[in-house]
Amino acid sequence: MAKQQDTRKLFEDLSGAGKSIGVLTSGGDAQGMNAAVRAVVRMGIYVGAKVYFIHEGYQGMVDGGDNIEEASWESVSSMLQVGGTVIGSARCKEFRSHEGRLKAAHQLVLRGITNLCVIGGDGSLTGANLFREEWSGLLEELVRQGLIDEEAAQNNSELHIVGMVGSIDNDFCGTDMTIGTDSALHRIIEVVDAIMTTAQSHQRTFVLEVMGRHCGYLALVSALACGADWVLIPEMPPEDGWEEHMCQKLSENRADKKRLNIIIVAEGAIDCHNKPITTNHIKELVVSCLGFDTRVTILGHVQRGGTPSAFDRILASRMGVEAVLALLEASDSTPACVVSLCGNQAVRLPLMECVQMTQDVQKSMDEKNFEEAVRLRGRSFENNLNTYKLLSYHKADSELPNSSFNVAVLNVGAPAAGMNAAVRSAVRVGIKEGHKMFAVNDGFEGFYKGQIKEITWGDVAGWTGQGGSILGTKRTLPAKHLDKIAEQIRIHNINALLVIGGFEAFECLLQLYEARTSHEDFCIPMCVLPATISNNVPGTDLSIGADTSLNAIVETCDRIKQSASGTKRRVFIIETMGGYCGYLASVGGLAAGADTVYIYEEPFDIRDLQSNVEHLTEKMKTGIQRGLVLRNENSNENFTTDFIYQLYSEEGKGVFDCRKNVLGHMQQGGAPSPFDRNFGTKIAAKAIQWISRKLKESYKNGKVFANTEDTACLLGMRRRTMAFQPVVQLKDETDFAHRIPKEQWWLKLRPLMKILAKYKTSYDVSDSGQLEPVTRVRPKKAD
Repeated sequence: MAKQQDTRKLFEDLSGAGKSIGVLTSGGDAQGMNAAVRAVVRMGIYVGAKVYFIHEGYQGMVDGGDNIEEASWESVSSMLQVGGTVIGSARCKEFRSHEGRLKAAHQLVLRGITNLCVIGGDGSLTGANLFREEWSGLLEELVRQGLIDEEAAQNNSELHIVGMVGSIDNDFCGTDMTIGTDSALHRIIEVVDAIMTTAQSHQRTFVLEVMGRHCGYLALVSALACGADWVLIPEMPPEDGWEEHMCQKLSENRADKKRLNIIIVAEGAIDCHNKPITTNHIKELVVSCLGFDTRVTILGHVQRGGTPSAFDRILASRMGVEAVLALLEASDSTPACVVSLCGNQAVRLPLMECVQMTQDVQKSMDEKNFEEAVRLRGRSFENNLNTYKLLSYHKADSELPNSSFNVAVLNVGAPAAGMNAAVRSAVRVGIKEGHKMFAVNDGFEGFYKGQIKEITWGDVAGWTGQGGSILGTKRTLPAKHLDKIAEQIRIHNINALLVIGGFEAFECLLQLYEARTSHEDFCIPMCVLPATISNNVPGTDLSIGADTSLNAIVETCDRIKQSASGTKRRVFIIETMGGYCGYLASVGGLAAGADTVYIYEEPFDIRDLQSNVEHLTEKMKTGIQRGLVLRNENSNENFTTDFIYQLYSEEGKGVFDCRKNVLGHMQQGGAPSPFDRNFGTKIAAKAIQWISRKLKESYKNGKVFANTEDTACLLGMRRRTMAFQPVVQLKDETDFAHRIPKEQWWLKLRPLMKILAKYKTSYDVSDSGQLEPVTRVRPKKAD
């Protein structure tokens, strides 16, 4: 794995002066493409390059003329919240021919464009790579035809290509997520949530067809996110006799008094003989075999529509900046690369290796080697599939293993969307592992009061889409009630503990671990899952609930900005939650296109406030109509939201007027986002499997005894992996006074946010959102 050289030294050589960058979107549109275009334009201008829109994809490149237009800073204003692609996309047969590519080369040379940023699917990126390979030959041909001279050919002798994958299907190998996928999942889940209410009213079965002609990612993840009864995808065709098995499961669900059945089908679903499985066939099957009232819903292009989610805006912004840096670094010996997401890191991968792997997936499916197809899809897809299999079917009690272990689950701290999905997953995986699962109401307060009861498979049905905490949650810490908690552990013979919550949950587990010396009852495997909108838990980059909160913030900011569409020059001051942690404000600000974000982690004084007002005033004079300022609730005890509002109002007189809004607890409410449902489901399943292993390891002489550091852990996402970390080892990483980790990865996104808001700020390659300098890696065929 080759690491970059010293990033600050390298960035000094990355000036874009004298360079021209063309940006185009090609193939099917995807939400978030506009955020990527905006980032490319603004980062390009920031480094001193000229940036050109190429309208209508490759067709616009071939036709030239007004289709290739120089972009300005203001021309990408207000693009973040717009779905589709503002610069247009088209499928271009002409570019597939040599003559078409010759015309395109001529148009680029005329404008001195030798750097291309292509946002599209594997077909679009393959076309770009072929264009690059032919470039020198195309220039020679243009010289021979007298269309350009030798000097022009020499000045434009190298063409550099960087790709970003925009595809709602998430069908490109080498990246965990493509631009547009998360937004498409939002559309699907919105429909599923709406359908659930009517289906439950009438005891109906719904068959939903989602997009995915060659890839079942949307179907698989939406099935996980809504707890669908059956899913059909191209990569996992059902075995012969699947019709009977499916009907049997639906019948059992109805017998268990479940009023709703949902079957999700990818449009490219096939059986093991490569025969298409259609929604109408499934409907006829359910009606003829079971007589259930069954409806079909085909979502179609609804999935491509609407505003991009917060995740897609942030992903596209990070990728757009990284694409510009990759173009500036490129040389004639550098292979064309694609900017990808691996875990929580942006990485650059060789473009054609990823394309080849994507094509190999289809080849494996054609050859009915479906296990290989799933493996080639990568770690993220495989994990989703394994988790779905784990949760999808409840065997009869007689078929389950009997571990004789009792595992308790509880929520601690404030409610966070996705908590219920995590509890559901933990309960069902625990039951499948053979454990008796116990639910504790109202956190540790309920624990010491004995509010503990066994919870069954059916008890958690329908929990994935529920916001808040069904079990109830309190902030009570266990330290003052250790004797009573230990007594309840003995009474209910609790052998392991899963705590789902925020910073308090981490503190609770730490207190229980430290109490092991005085209370042997706490010598059991214990695990905490981070679940808080503030994303302030040490040991993890992301927490359950933060994504839902970000979407609530971004949606509100969009509406607030739209409210001023008929008003000239208005600035909004918005206060977000988060305690002392500036994650929501900073990342929400990046996704909403904020001009300034005030947080505790980055101290500011009156001079900074004055400078920010002046900066915004200058922007307003250049044609920008609206300003957005976010303030984290505890960013500064003296510079309150009211103070900042009054300062901006006074200093902006004659240029803009001001409005303020405190978002408050609306950031905690609502249905969980697809990301939070899926994240909560997967990490809870992983945690229970870890607990099962620790129980077996620590069971000796008829008793569970676990007193080592590695039996009291927090499960968190660190860079590219999920890791179990002893809570006692996380103490040194924690600022307990302010309830935040001492180091927070997202702070490296702040310079990126400032650049996109037109600030002249210090910036180096490692600040492009990486947890470490950009890593160039080869795509893994299997993780």
